[in-house]
Amino acid sequence: MKASENIVGLIPAAGLGSRLSPIPCSKELLPIGFQVHPEHGEDHPKVVSQYLLEHMRRGGASQVYVILRKGKWDIPDYFGDGSQLNLHLAYLLMQRPHGCPYSIDQAYAFVKQSRVLFGFPNILFEPGNAFEQLLHKQKTTAADVVLGCFKVSSPHKWDMVKLQAGGIVKSIHHKPEHSDLAYAWAIACWGPRFTDFMHTYLQQQEVRLQSSGAELSIGEVVQAALNSGLLVQSVCFANGNCLDVGTPKDFRKAIKILS
Repeated sequence: MKASENIVGLIPAAGLGSRLSPIPCSKELLPIGFQVHPEHGEDHPKVVSQYLLEHMRRGGASQVYVILRKGKWDIPDYFGDGSQLNLHLAYLLMQRPHGCPYSIDQAYAFVKQSRVLFGFPNILFEPGNAFEQLLHKQKTTAADVVLGCFKVSSPHKWDMVKLQAGGIVKSIHHKPEHSDLAYAWAIACWGPRFTDFMHTYLQQQEVRLQSSGAELSIGEVVQAALNSGLLVQSVCFANGNCLDVGTPKDFRKAIKILS
């Protein structure tokens, strides 16, 4: 396999978890549901971020980079090197506090020649082969980015996606107060061209963000890529579902579904 064909996972885990605060651990380690543990048997608690790691493994990633902030040492202490999940896990520290894109850009030197699977550790989603479908769409369309899109009931919590025929993404609307759009994106895959674009774009935006104190979202970077002519495609999971468990209401809902 060529270096450009390597598949890696990329997970931002540098957030403070303020919507659920106070909690006794990093939000990525909140137990939701149960599993058969190889050492401890059945009905062992399963932490929320493990679902994403398993999705990435099914999608073909053997190496996953997790971006932390200082103090969140309970995450590497819990997952270790990833061997229990048949993964190789590596941990990097967030350096620039300007939003999620700057966190994952810490992995640039390690992922710049790879196909990247991206997801948020606090978002649960189905189907189980979602990343495989995204990678297939990228391969068949030569897209720079493919977004996995799901129907949501609260557009103001999500990046809503406006689509054209064939699944081409026309625009991304970051947490609109009101929206007639049906689909939000929750996962993504991309290739080296977008990784390079994001790395350069973030360098260009850093001075402005330092002076304003604002933060960028991944969706805003994808929109900038669209504006620059990169091809962004989508896979819409009309019969799938996704749930952001980062709020008390949805955390409680997830527990009911998976318990």
